[in-house]
Amino acid sequence: MADMNEALIAHAKTGLTTLCHAWAIRRRDGVELTFTDHDMPLSFDGMQFRADSGLSARALSQSTGLSVDNTEAMGALSHAVIREDEIEQGRYDGAEVLCWRVNWADVSQRSVLFRGSIGELRRAGGAFRAELRGLTEALNRPLGRIYQKPCSAVLGDGACGFDLDAAGYSETTDIEQHQEGRVFQWQDLPGYDDGWFVRGRLEVLSGPAAGLWGMIKHDRRIDGLREIELWEPIRGAIATGTQVKLVAGCDKRMETCRLKFNNFLNFQGFPDLPNEDWMMAVPKSTSANSGGSLR
Repeated sequence: MADMNEALIAHAKTGLTTLCHAWAIRRRDGVELTFTDHDMPLSFDGMQFRADSGLSARALSQSTGLSVDNTEAMGALSHAVIREDEIEQGRYDGAEVLCWRVNWADVSQRSVLFRGSIGELRRAGGAFRAELRGLTEALNRPLGRIYQKPCSAVLGDGACGFDLDAAGYSETTDIEQHQEGRVFQWQDLPGYDDGWFVRGRLEVLSGPAAGLWGMIKHDRRIDGLREIELWEPIRGAIATGTQVKLVAGCDKRMETCRLKFNNFLNFQGFPDLPNEDWMMAVPKSTSANSGGSLR
């Protein structure tokens, strides 16, 4: 292995080893968790690796080609370390994972065994199983433009270029009423037309669910109240007074890009692309096929 420490190789060749594994998980929200399968804590690179996590892993499967290197990490759910509610909220989805083989008697003798991310994560019976995906996983995703009439960009991303913090396109407010974390109601949201936030996002900014968000399904007025309904409930604890941010939605149409966002120069669709009926049309003698004579 290219990253293998020479001192670690020499130690392994002695036949009497003091080896263990150390793991670091870095979530996308910035939280970092560290573990070891040794019976005592370890420390290196400024990190403290817990020994009471109950984390273990199957044998690493690695290859020299482009197939996905993968393995599976298993462990007990611990309220202080890996909590079931955070797994349910998706906070570990796509988290970065590093695994070292370490000589616990001399932690300077170590090498990286695995670097990748968390894929599918399952939980049952007070434990979890996390699929670990290697770096080559990113090479399996499709690249390139898609020829279609709707815009292929995500509102606010690099291809779109629209500033979602521009005045009139987002609203930060406190929750006044909600039903099961899916339907939210306010007395009023002045300055925004009905349906303004459809296909947009509701982002939670405070409380235990901070960092979670949901896609907006409906934005309407019912019984004098402005109602925002999500496609799925927020998977975290929210309450009246929790601060949220509403972000305007985009339906990917050319007219919406031009009139609602004034961003037509960055439109990533092909509005003049012929439809399937036109492309399948063939000449025929029984009747005109083009709508008029070409003479």
